[in-house]
Amino acid sequence: MNITHTSFVTLPVADQDRALAFYTGVLGFQVRADRPVGPGRWLQVAPEGAQTVFTLSGPGMGDFTPGSARGIMLVTADVDADCARLAAAGVEVTGPDEAPWGRMVGFRDLDGNELMLLTEKEGF
Repeated sequence: MNITHTSFVTLPVADQDRALAFYTGVLGFQVRADRPVGPGRWLQVAPEGAQTVFTLSGPGMGDFTPGSARGIMLVTADVDADCARLAAAGVEVTGPDEAPWGRMVGFRDLDGNELMLLTEKEGF
């Protein structure tokens, strides 16, 4: 096997413009691609400097159900500060909770895709 990295993770969304506003405005992601492709739109976002991007897959871009993504872990330097920012933006968060590997919170995007924020414990 010669796999070197993950290129993208698909996040199924109902409205790409609404999802784009959430991922850029609330989470602070950057747009990596935004162009028409066939009957749909190829829209990708990512945190600054990230190698893996998120494809916001809307209508016409595959047989995906909006809100069906689960278990996506995003690493942050300060989960408590980011938790407060999410709450201030009206995002419902679960946690923070302590785990052997770090401190984390869960939340959903506007379509119900489940994501988590984690501040990793040093040395784990």
